[in-house]
Amino acid sequence: MADSDIPDLPKLLPEAVHRAVRPGTALLRLETTRSREGILDGAWWPRSRDIGAELPGLITALTEHLGPIARVGLDASAWEDLPKRLVIDDRIVHIDSFPVGDGTILITRGDRDLFSLLVVPPTATPESARAAMTRAVEAGNVARAGQILLDTGSSPPCPSPAEDPRPGREPSGSA
Repeated sequence: MADSDIPDLPKLLPEAVHRAVRPGTALLRLETTRSREGILDGAWWPRSRDIGAELPGLITALTEHLGPIARVGLDASAWEDLPKRLVIDDRIVHIDSFPVGDGTILITRGDRDLFSLLVVPPTATPESARAAMTRAVEAGNVARAGQILLDTGSSPPCPSPAEDPRPGREPSGSA
């Protein structure tokens, strides 16, 4: 077949990728070296804060590359309605939640093989998300997830106590 016979497929502009990916598809980058010397093993850019919609695609993609995933640990304050476990691809995946606020998700394969992924906020721009994901998988990267998100402009500024929308937080100045 000659090059002229190949139909031109529409190409997505980088800015449209996040919106164009169908729900349940994981936007994921993994470190390509086997050494695992860096702090992070990859990066994930979910489309929303709905863990029930986002996690199955991530676990399916990771299972293809890493093998069966047993457990996921993530920041409780970053997600809506965290269940204790989900059934994904006919396997139970346990979910541990902690109020760490560090921009990571911990993936456990088997009993103790732990992988740490940067989580790019769904609201990040395509440019900042791409930069954060690239930096997370660079060989020898020693920056922590929170620092990468700040450096690349992927993370919104932390709200002041007066603006903090989380339940149980009193605005400053109230009694």
